[in-house]
Amino acid sequence: MIESRIVGAEVILVDGLISDAAKLAGEKARTEGWFDLSTFKEPYRMEGKKIMGYELAEAFNWTLPDVIIYPTGGGTGLVGMWKAFDELEQLGWLEKTKRPRMVAVQAEGCAPVIKAFNSGAPTCEFWTDAQTIASGLRVPKSFADRLILAYIRESAGTAVAVSDASIIKAQKELAVQEGIFAAPEGAATLAALKELVMQKWIQPDERVVLFNTGTGLKYLDLVE
Repeated sequence: MIESRIVGAEVILVDGLISDAAKLAGEKARTEGWFDLSTFKEPYRMEGKKIMGYELAEAFNWTLPDVIIYPTGGGTGLVGMWKAFDELEQLGWLEKTKRPRMVAVQAEGCAPVIKAFNSGAPTCEFWTDAQTIASGLRVPKSFADRLILAYIRESAGTAVAVSDASIIKAQKELAVQEGIFAAPEGAATLAALKELVMQKWIQPDERVVLFNTGTGLKYLDLVE
């Protein structure tokens, strides 16, 4: 809020979740001519986030890792990277075209993707009473739920829910071991990795990428 206001933006606080804010943005777009920047209501965010897939391929010498673990609220990053992999293959830039297994990570207090994935549903149900310390994962239902679930399944991936306690523990571990002050959303990927290793879903010789999507500086009130 402070960052937005300091550059001159008008900030309207909504009593509710991100879905309520998106609903208000849509109403303002229809009635007052606003440009709706809500997730997947415009193309620019996904086109920007797909660059993560290009940079990943470049970093891996034009191959791709075995597993990508991504914190999934709106799901733009996961869908964007899958689009990038399609484009990279069509361009002929990949030395090996084998795709990563995509893992969507959510919090136990708001896990519509995990529920839908485990039940075999093609779309998510709205998650009532969503609660988690990771605000970026507090998304009751993504507009792109059909794409998220389709790409997880197409990649032979999975979806994992982690507790807030495990997120906080992983955040501290990342800070101590790697010097990375990750946001809870990013730390959730490490918590998920531990679960998947314990389940032997991930093997010791596999190349795994965890995505941290934010800074812990946004969550200083959580730091003990």
